Amino acid sequence: MDLLAQLQPGTLFFYLLSAVVVISAAGVALAPNILYSAFALLGTLAGVAGLYLYLGADFLGIAQLLIYVGGILVLILFAVLLTNRIGEMNITNISTGLMVGAPAAIAVIALVSRVAMQTQWPEVEGVAAPTTQRLGDAFLREYLMPFEFVSLVLLLALVGAMIVARRAAKEGDRRVKQAQKGMPEILDTVRVPMMEFGDEPTRVPE
Repeated sequence: MDLLAQLQPGTLFFYLLSAVVVISAAGVALAPNILYSAFALLGTLAGVAGLYLYLGADFLGIAQLLIYVGGILVLILFAVLLTNRIGEMNITNISTGLMVGAPAAIAVIALVSRVAMQTQWPEVEGVAAPTTQRLGDAFLREYLMPFEFVSLVLLLALVGAMIVARRAAKEGDRRVKQAQKGMPEILDTVRVPMMEFGDEPTRVPE
């Protein structure tokens, strides 16, 4: 109780958000149903957005909510819900490499905890100030060339994806046309002569 009394509301809120992120991330990895994993991912992304907003990074927090929670996660949920009988499938990776991954995870957690406890972190008085204007100025001044280079890379990736998709579509159309051309020949080879009216049925010798 003394430890809880010494904690400030901001520190308690930070630990609460951190717990939400960690527990939701564990739910994403260990949930026996892919639908439950998608909903657990909602808690993870929302918790990360809350951490961004708590640390004063308002632009990153709002971008996290709009892009990941409001866009990508909703798209994932629609894809999961519109997939036929996806809720009946139990897809999990609980037993995949557990004997190898568990010791490595425990070692990493112990190392990170030790570094966090023993490091003398500098205490800086936080100033609540919007960061959107500063980020906009930085993108258009100091980081103009890297920003334009990343935009060019994304544009090239988009064009490349369109070319690959169009080539795959053309290949599929070509195979369909070849199958349609070869279909009459296949039918001619397997066609059984129809018995005319009045013909005696052919008996198969025993």
